[in-house]
Amino acid sequence: MHRFLITVLLLFSVSVGQYVWAAPPKANAQAKQNVPGEKKAKAPAAHKFVRVTKDKDGQLEALQTSIASYTMKDKAGNEVRVDLIGAVHVGEKSYYEALNKQFEKYDALLFELVAPEGTKIPKGGRDSGHPVGALQRGMKSMLKLEFQLEAVDYSKKNFVHADMTPDQFSKSMKDRGESFFKMFLRVIGHSITKGQPAGSVSEVEILLALFDKNRALKLKRLMARQFDSMEVMMEAINGPNGSTILTERNKVAIKVLKKQLAAGKKHVGVFYGAAHMPDMEKRLLTELKLKHTGDRWVSAWDLRGPAAVPAKKPAPKAKAVAP
Repeated sequence: MHRFLITVLLLFSVSVGQYVWAAPPKANAQAKQNVPGEKKAKAPAAHKFVRVTKDKDGQLEALQTSIASYTMKDKAGNEVRVDLIGAVHVGEKSYYEALNKQFEKYDALLFELVAPEGTKIPKGGRDSGHPVGALQRGMKSMLKLEFQLEAVDYSKKNFVHADMTPDQFSKSMKDRGESFFKMFLRVIGHSITKGQPAGSVSEVEILLALFDKNRALKLKRLMARQFDSMEVMMEAINGPNGSTILTERNKVAIKVLKKQLAAGKKHVGVFYGAAHMPDMEKRLLTELKLKHTGDRWVSAWDLRGPAAVPAKKPAPKAKAVAP
């Protein structure tokens, strides 16, 4: 049961998405850049959008997400660039500060949010009351991290909604015969069929982490170890014919992206859950004929232990003083 809890937390921390179901609609109102906090790395053999780094001693160091760049030439010969920015929905304050600075550089920043058309997210966010949002806010407290909807400034003029409305999402789920409960059952069944991958977390480790004085750090480290099984979870969610939660929402995002490019935007960012990115990348390469030109990495979770406190020297003994 505890292992399943870790799987669910991991799933909602990096993949499922952002939801503001009840928000009422309102009136609609070039060169490679360095990102603060990023760490450059050699391109991995298999392209990933989330990774866990280790220090020279093999100790966990950070959970990182990538900013993957894709380019092409338009009819006039000008370079068009699209960045896929893998989102972690709960992260360090420094992570969202770095992303907020990066977002200012785009002509348009496409973002995910299952919400009515015209929804505006005020700076600092708001509580939607949706169970997914409640779970993610609970993770924020448990892991001592920040929540994406509260830390990202969605009030910027270049932000463009690129996701389904609640009605569209519900209809797609109904048409496909999908539900969150069925999704969880598929993840469990898939894990049983495939077996536990190397590095899987044991029940004992989870229980010890829950009662550790550094609970947030211990849980983050356990979740980080599970990233080797992320592909298994995504395979279970998507199934052979895709899913509403990933592929159908990606189709909406790509449709919005095409409109932005047709409108003359030359530098566009797509900010979506990291689990969306493999499918999103395929669509950029096949539908838009873009070419992958590089990755940059930004640290989302700090997995390092507390800095060692140097031992205090014993106070010198008082010397006897002759009267």
